[in-house]
Amino acid sequence: MSFSTHVLDAVAGRPAAGVRVRLEDDAGMVLAEGRTDGDGRIKGWDTAGAGVRRVVFDTGGYLRDTFYPEVVIAFTVTDPARHHHVPLLLSPYAYSTYRGS
Repeated sequence: MSFSTHVLDAVAGRPAAGVRVRLEDDAGMVLAEGRTDGDGRIKGWDTAGAGVRRVVFDTGGYLRDTFYPEVVIAFTVTDPARHHHVPLLLSPYAYSTYRGS
């Protein structure tokens, strides 16, 4: 499975650089981890197999004052050959996501 994400800071109106992100399997095993680049992106993570995955964003480490210290998004990989993109639009008291491409 190929995975990418893009984190956007809705308050600042720019990409969220330096956000710690990790990708886990359904047992909580860490498959990949890193920080968003200057454009708020992580790309090129490759992990094997189908199943439930969780992407965990350390929003408390990025935002000084936030109601959500972390955002966890669970999604299902049914076709490991397909690319999976999970964007996050972030503010201190709200977040939004969708299935990207």
